[in-house]
Amino acid sequence: MSYLRALYKTYEEHEALAGEVFTKETKDKKEIEYTLLPISHTTQTAHIEMVITLDGTLYDAKVIEKINTILPFTESSGSRAGKNYVSHMLQDKLMYVAGDYVTYTQEKDKRDAHLFYLEQLGEWCTSAYSHPHVQAIYEYVKKGALIQDLVERSILHVTESGLLRSKWDTKQDGDKPPIFQMLAGAQESAFVRFNIHVPEKVTDPVWRNKEIYDAYSHFYQTKLQDNDLCYVTGEYNPFTVRHPNKLRNSGDKAKLISANDSTGFTYRGRFKDSFEAANISYDVSQKAHNALKWLIERQGKQVDGRIFLVWGSKNTDIPDVSNDLSNDVFRGLNSLLEQRDTMLIQSEDSKKILADQHSQIISGIKKNLNIQEYEDEKVYILTLDAATPGRLAVLYYRDLDIKDYFERLLKWHEDCSWQHTRKKNDEWVRYFGAPSFYTIAHAAYGPRPSDKVVKGVMERMLPCVLDGRKIPMDIVRSAIVRASNPQFYDQSWEWEQALGVACSVVKKHYDDKDKEVYKVALDTKNSDRDYLFGRLLAVADVLERNALGKEENRPTNALRYMNAFSRHPARTWDTIQRNLQPYQMKLREKGIYYTKLIDEIGAQMEIQDFTDIPLTGKYLLGYYSQRQALYSKKREE
Repeated sequence: MSYLRALYKTYEEHEALAGEVFTKETKDKKEIEYTLLPISHTTQTAHIEMVITLDGTLYDAKVIEKINTILPFTESSGSRAGKNYVSHMLQDKLMYVAGDYVTYTQEKDKRDAHLFYLEQLGEWCTSAYSHPHVQAIYEYVKKGALIQDLVERSILHVTESGLLRSKWDTKQDGDKPPIFQMLAGAQESAFVRFNIHVPEKVTDPVWRNKEIYDAYSHFYQTKLQDNDLCYVTGEYNPFTVRHPNKLRNSGDKAKLISANDSTGFTYRGRFKDSFEAANISYDVSQKAHNALKWLIERQGKQVDGRIFLVWGSKNTDIPDVSNDLSNDVFRGLNSLLEQRDTMLIQSEDSKKILADQHSQIISGIKKNLNIQEYEDEKVYILTLDAATPGRLAVLYYRDLDIKDYFERLLKWHEDCSWQHTRKKNDEWVRYFGAPSFYTIAHAAYGPRPSDKVVKGVMERMLPCVLDGRKIPMDIVRSAIVRASNPQFYDQSWEWEQALGVACSVVKKHYDDKDKEVYKVALDTKNSDRDYLFGRLLAVADVLERNALGKEENRPTNALRYMNAFSRHPARTWDTIQRNLQPYQMKLREKGIYYTKLIDEIGAQMEIQDFTDIPLTGKYLLGYYSQRQALYSKKREE
């Protein structure tokens, strides 16, 4: 229940935002709307909008694009299914809001649906929590001529016998009218929303009117009667056994809490009734589920139906554990990690300077997030997925003090710090730190892995950051194999990205194993066999690339033989070095510099180490650092 309490508290902290509509831009540059739903409200895609005057007369009607509409609902209508014809309170499908539905469809078994709708709406209108706009809608729907009005305005279309058309044949009837363009099925499934027209006055739409939200919330509270102990708050309040769905998207039927099997093994033998297993008050259920839906739409990551969510109890804008350091929140950390990776700390003064900078970065993050009470803030990490279409499971949940969260996050990025470049808004972004989980999945399992693979990697990497576990060895091996095969990639930048990721995970793996810190900066004193072989490969690569010039874009011999080199370094190096001779001659004096460098590296290697024993991933660190040093030297010159 701790995650429900966290979500409940989050709603309480942001309750002033309930009903406000926010927009955000998706990856494909489209703007979508989302909102923190008020209590006792849900969303539904509407197809037809009907505008009513205050005296209950139809003013206008039109077909609208598929846009989510906020509407009041009941516990029963929120979980209706099959022939359970329970209506929402105000906006709903034709079968509920149209008194002449049976006349135009001959579906006599649905006659009671409209009567139930009128009874509910009438009860609200006669209560102390009524609203003039709701009363106007009630006066209109009581007339029972809704479909007739829509047919007369050519919104809905009927057959020669006067029944609603179930389909539209473009060959015989011409272009589809708007209603058939919006609907996937028959016209009977159209969802109607109502609005109010007040002459010479601008009013909020009914589905965005906070006065109507509050009026209905207060009205529905009077309908709740049975009190019991809430397992989340420990208080006696009206409880519910029907909990909201539509958490991941508007079509999501999976629920976090549900029990509809009183004869199976859901709770038989342990409890008499389902609410004895999980009893939650209506208020807590609504607030917790609405907060979760809001957070998922606002900042959740969804991969193949799995949700990865990170948020703060007071400040929701907490950097995601799965992201890299290209986020503006970590402004300044890149330069700190770059210094740590490019300089060898030998004096106590240097260590003190970097320790002070570390404290400044922590303070900077606090300032950028506008966190006032730093010590009291909590960070929550939640992973959700649906095993079946109706059940949503919590796969991972942690809550940490914000200080602990950032300490673990920064330690992860320090331990995996390497130089990376990636595309962001069609521009190349350079940063130091650990790669994102998404990038790790792409580097370890191919440029275009399936969503199932990506979500599996992301789930397995979470404990590596938050609990200090080692990176799974199969991910490390896969990253090394992919980076050792440049020919796997259609474009060179994809391989460069995979190489950077491989260096990050290899660095983390061997830092933990060897208790030694590997850096991006070239370590000329490192006499490790694998590291030296990697340096040799880098020199051969840069030598040939310089000889080829900008006009030649083919891969060098070093890259072509990279996979074979990692498996049989001594034998493959003999082949690579023989192929280098014409390029050494072409470069003349520059070639002599590279030749001397090869000799220096070879001289550091012990004779017994120059064998065909396969190389570990450390050779990639030597390759990257040596190549980076050579290119940096060239840029300086």
